[in-house]
Parts: sequence; structure tokens; C-alpha cells
Amino acid sequence: MCRVLGLTRAGYYAWKKRPSTTARRDETERMVKEIREVHRASRGTYGSPRIHAELGCRGVAVSRGRVERLMRKNAIAARIRRRFRATTDSDHDSPVAANILDRRFEASRPNQSWSTDITYIWTQEGWLYLAVVLDLFSRRIVGWSMAETMATDLVVDALTMALGNRLPDGDLLHHSDRGGQYASFRYQKMLEVHGIRCSMSRRGECYDNAVVESFFGTLKNELVHRTTWATRDDARLAVHEYIEVFYNRRRRHSRLGYKSPAEFEAAAGAAGAA
Repeated sequence: MCRVLGLTRAGYYAWKKRPSTTARRDETERMVKEIREVHRASRGTYGSPRIHAELGCRGVAVSRGRVERLMRKNAIAARIRRRFRATTDSDHDSPVAANILDRRFEASRPNQSWSTDITYIWTQEGWLYLAVVLDLFSRRIVGWSMAETMATDLVVDALTMALGNRLPDGDLLHHSDRGGQYASFRYQKMLEVHGIRCSMSRRGECYDNAVVESFFGTLKNELVHRTTWATRDDARLAVHEYIEVFYNRRRRHSRLGYKSPAEFEAAAGAAGAA
């Protein structure tokens, strides 16, 4: 038959071993279903790199290029990030600290450098303000609080949570902007009591606190700009779930080798113990 059709026997047997068109189509449909499931679980926020990483953790063998092609063909895409405004008010008479961190955003261990800031969230009841404390080692949010105003209590409560969660006992550097809440006597006294060194961004330099600004951009893109809350309590619950359930424990971070902050810390702990 091969001789009559002008084919080589090797070519015929190679064709015989290939999966049928139906099998290839079924496999592609299963792969698209897996990609959609990961994309949906990420709240529609993952692009191809994070989806590829998540599929690998699920034991699905597929190249990143194929994930990109299937996402493009099936109109599966990550949300585009919007810009947001800063909330810093540095027009005050309180002393400010030098920029000790100086954009050195990488840390070699937990509780080496923390960075903190404030952002705002709109609800139909009015503004809700969110303060967070982020550990630069793992990008984990270790403390946070929400309030109707940007009073000093807002940032004090976030720092109190961070100290309770992490119990730092070594040399810890705390970085913030020059906002009046962070420069206040009460907040600075709290840092002093716990032996924490203070670092502050230069005036008007948002990139001096780029990691927290990036987190706020992610939060706004993946949650805030997609939702309208009737009450502040509704927003509180949603932000709590985003930070504690999704971001800290599940969301894959490109700077962490596509691990979540919790996974990155766990892996670093295991490596240190080894």
C-alpha cells in the first residue's frame, strides 16, 4: 500500500502513532477548560505566566507558549491595571526620618524590612481608608486596618496587627512616606518602644515606596475597580477575604518565582532548616 501511494513505511508508522484529530481536539478542549478554571479561580486576574505556573503545580504538563496561544484564541486575558492617586499629606511640622531603605526592596529574611502606606476605597456610604504593613522579604501583608478617616489610629492599628502576627525580635527597618500619621509622636514612639528603625521616602518620590504602591495597584485592579459596595462593612469583608485568603495564601507573585507569599515563606523556612 505504501509503495502504491508513494509513501515510506517509516512515514506511515509515524502517522499511525500520532493522536487522531478527534483526540487532539478533545485534549485541547480539556486544556482550555483547565485554563478557564485557573483564570476564574484567580478572579480573572492571572495572565499566561501565572496560569502556566498554576497549571504546573496542578500537574498539568503544557508549555507557556501553548497557554498564551490558547488564551489568545479563546479571549482569556488578565485585567489591565488602572492608575491610582496617592494619599500622602506631608504638610506637617513633625520630624521626618532619612530614606534609609533607599529603594532596596529585597530582603534576605522575614522581619528585616517592612513597608507601609495608606490607600482609599469608595463605597456608597463614603470613603473607607486602608493601611497595610508589607514584609519586603515575601511581599506578605503582615498587618492592616481600615477606618472611615485617615487618623493616626488607622496606621497604629495596622502596625499593632503586624507586631502581633510576626513578633519581630531582630533588627527591623520600617519604611513609610512622610505622611503626618507616620511622622506623628504616637506612631514614632511605638516604633521606638519596639526597637524598630524608621525610614521615610523623599518628598514627592512615590517610587521610594514602590512595593506597597504596587500592592495597592493590584488590589484596586483585582478587587476594588470591579466592585461597588453599598456599605463600608461590605467593603471591609471583601478586602479582608482578598488579603488573608487570596493574596497572602494563593496569589502567585512573579518576584517570588510564581509562589504565593505564604508558599515563599514556607519554602524559605524549609530551606533554612535544611
